[in-house]
Amino acid sequence: MSSAAPRPSPQATAVARGGGDSCPGSLRLHAADDGALARVRIPGGVLAVHQADALASAARRLGDGELHLTSRGNVQIRGLDGDCAGELAGMLDTAGLLPAPSHERVRNVVASPLSGLDDQGRTDVRPWLVGLDAGLCASTGTRELSGRFLFALDDGRGDVAGLGADVTVRATTSGDAQLALGPSDIALRVRGEDVVQAVLTATEIFLTSAAASTSRAWRVDELAFPADDLVRSVADGLADARIGHALMDREAAGADGPSPGVHGDSLSVHVPLGRLTGDQWRELTRTAETQAGELRLTPWRGVVVPARVVVPARGLGPEAAAGVLARLAASGLVTDPASGWLRVGACIGRPGCAKSHADVRADAARALRAGDAGLPVYWSGCERRCGRPRATRADVVATPGGYHLSTDTPPSHGVELDDPSRLASALSALTGHCG
Repeated sequence: MSSAAPRPSPQATAVARGGGDSCPGSLRLHAADDGALARVRIPGGVLAVHQADALASAARRLGDGELHLTSRGNVQIRGLDGDCAGELAGMLDTAGLLPAPSHERVRNVVASPLSGLDDQGRTDVRPWLVGLDAGLCASTGTRELSGRFLFALDDGRGDVAGLGADVTVRATTSGDAQLALGPSDIALRVRGEDVVQAVLTATEIFLTSAAASTSRAWRVDELAFPADDLVRSVADGLADARIGHALMDREAAGADGPSPGVHGDSLSVHVPLGRLTGDQWRELTRTAETQAGELRLTPWRGVVVPARVVVPARGLGPEAAAGVLARLAASGLVTDPASGWLRVGACIGRPGCAKSHADVRADAARALRAGDAGLPVYWSGCERRCGRPRATRADVVATPGGYHLSTDTPPSHGVELDDPSRLASALSALTGHCG
């Protein structure tokens, strides 16, 4: 394999860092104002029921009793005692959630949640997911990846292809796959059976390039040269590994995540602000137990429950599906695809974060009760905007004296918002003025 790194470009913007990667994991806990925090990587968001039960048990016994979904389909357990790390690790290991302790923070893989469950995808990405996770855990070199480095496996519908991953694989209509790196508009076509090896090769070349860089690059777009140059270096590496490939234009993304409701052989719900109570989690696992025995957590803070497939009948009938959705809705989960909650996100805010200027989750809920703003809105407790999705069109950022509201499209200078319940009218006035 070629190990030569691309040369720096004067047009590239590098990111300089003085410290190590402090991204939390299952074994490296993060100290927050509401206690320690553990981030459990769930590749592809796929959880067996016994693993879901183990997470709920850990949250109940060691944390605040709730499970928090992230924008990468992972799970955070909050309110932990800093001395419980060993007990937590033992519980996760017993459930099969720590297959490689030395690699647990690098298992950042998102995958199309409905892959194999409806007729919208071009292939079922599960074999890629299983193979890639095993390959990452088996590789000595991948231990050097940052906990922020992200892989995306898209079944062709274009949902996770739009999440800004460092390495994106997308199924093509020909049965092959497109391999893309960071923000580059060019990609590499590889055979479906070569996807896992091609991704691991690309990852090793990124690590070699990052090591040769003068800056500490944790992600592809932080390298001191354009991502296009990295794509060409990966092409050379694939040739050295005798993996067939060809340069191609990158296919545009743009599909949304699954809306609440029934999708082929599955049910989908949205979790307001990604916060699941113990009762809500039990309702979901109870549903999964009666179906395929699996949950899929989505990067849009939702949960997909694959339905049990019974031949010759498939999945749930309309009446049974309606009953299950009604039960989940009664627990506080969102089952209505028109709900305004699908357009509202927020960081943890107060009291969990010392840097936050406000209880943004409470204020976001208050604003939604007063009226749907109509645009995707993200509430941040400070200027860091932790967890902010790429598709956000309106930002509400807490300040020492209130909130600052601005929009991405059209760009705005923003306005001050002293009352969160006035968000809808303030946003309407702002976008009307900008337009």
